[in-house]
Amino acid sequence: MTRLRTVILILGCILPVSAGAEKRPNVLFIAIDDLRPALGCYGDPVARTPNIDRLADRGTLFRRAYCQQAVCSPSRLSLMTGRRPDTIRVWDLNTHFRKTLPDAVTLPQYFKGRGYHCRSIGKIYHGGGAPSKDDPSWSEDPLYDNVREAHLRYATVQNLKGGGLKRGAAEAADVPDGTYIDGIVCEAALEALKKLKKRNQPFFLAVGFRKPHLPFCAPRKYWELYDREAIPDPSPVDHPRGAPEVAVRSWKELEGYTDIPKDGRLSPEKVAELRHGYYACVSYVDALVGRLLDRLGALELQEETVVCLWGDHGFHLGEQGLWAKANNYELSVRVPLIVAVPGQKKSGAKSKALVELVDLYPTLVEACGFTLPAGLEGTSFRALLDAPDRSWKRAAFSQYPRAYKGNRHRSHGDIMGYSIRTDRYRYVEWRDWKSGKIKARELYDHQADPGETRNVAGQQKHQGMLERHRSLLTEGWRAAAPSVILPAD
Repeated sequence: MTRLRTVILILGCILPVSAGAEKRPNVLFIAIDDLRPALGCYGDPVARTPNIDRLADRGTLFRRAYCQQAVCSPSRLSLMTGRRPDTIRVWDLNTHFRKTLPDAVTLPQYFKGRGYHCRSIGKIYHGGGAPSKDDPSWSEDPLYDNVREAHLRYATVQNLKGGGLKRGAAEAADVPDGTYIDGIVCEAALEALKKLKKRNQPFFLAVGFRKPHLPFCAPRKYWELYDREAIPDPSPVDHPRGAPEVAVRSWKELEGYTDIPKDGRLSPEKVAELRHGYYACVSYVDALVGRLLDRLGALELQEETVVCLWGDHGFHLGEQGLWAKANNYELSVRVPLIVAVPGQKKSGAKSKALVELVDLYPTLVEACGFTLPAGLEGTSFRALLDAPDRSWKRAAFSQYPRAYKGNRHRSHGDIMGYSIRTDRYRYVEWRDWKSGKIKARELYDHQADPGETRNVAGQQKHQGMLERHRSLLTEGWRAAAPSVILPAD
């Protein structure tokens, strides 16, 4: 009887919507790798991003959105399952979430079970190995989800002569957009939109761009959008005073490239080149996003499609003496997030509410008119699209593991840094994984110190605030969520 009941439930989840049922909106789900909020719509004075900016003009931009772990696979798998890293037990780049949760229903799988045609083009899950694949999520085989060929990453003669995946850390080549993998992904997505338009079926199209992930390779025309001398130097340049060593340890991502010293010490010229390259890659991806938005409009799909654009985590470009991600600081865990839903009551708004990537699953489900499934560990912020200034979460939760020795961890590591971001503060506890004993604490006051330059956890005058944040972290994400979500007026 139990087995029969299970079969009935499964069949109920996979049957398509019946003919004549209410028409559901499509979903265009745009993932961008390693993108911090270096966008014009987020107030970045350097960034040239007119296309993402225009998406923000018709949707809602979330100023304070946070990932659950600042490295690709754990962040993406948390978002796609709607569960946090400790639940899916994915903290590294090699573990597949189905090892722990074989019966989990992913975000696209949920839509597929409700009659949607679900496609993946580009990097949606992790970019390599087993975690890049999840057959139950898609209606047809993904395209360009696992790309390792050098000629899709590099274009200059010098880099193409090299070996391995990591050659030069940046290049500006006189090539068209379609030379690199992101241009190829864009072309495939444009073609997919044409085909999906012809289907008498709602669609969930996930498009994943790999830039501005290292190496910073983009067609030269995007480098030429910027005057390198006008791009400011990183600030602050030193590790936060009083921070524990485990918090500021390099993950050694940048140091693996052939033109980067193994000790990570960069000349001012190399720092300037890398920062220039990052912005060039951002503008390259912005142009590709613009082509997707244009095609959506040309096919008359804009008014019946939810568009969601997100970055999987942030990125350090020399600030705080750090490069890349893999830490708990604001620059690594804060992400860009823009959601545009047809018919939302307020468009072009910029919400200050604390939201998390794990919230996207329930939000998109609710935005498309479905009932929220059980087991999700995020909070739908659909209400914020109509009332972006309403009271919301008390905290956003992130985490990052370390080994006691070495730069890379495996699994949960030896020590886990659990972090919360509240309206004014960031609090971090570094806990020994086996014993649970707190080994170090960090507290940063964003009102007085937005660059997180001073850990004030040891100062007596901050002990009351430290303990309040410790209690909130201990209570967990459920206690920080909005207690009651009433309809907007």
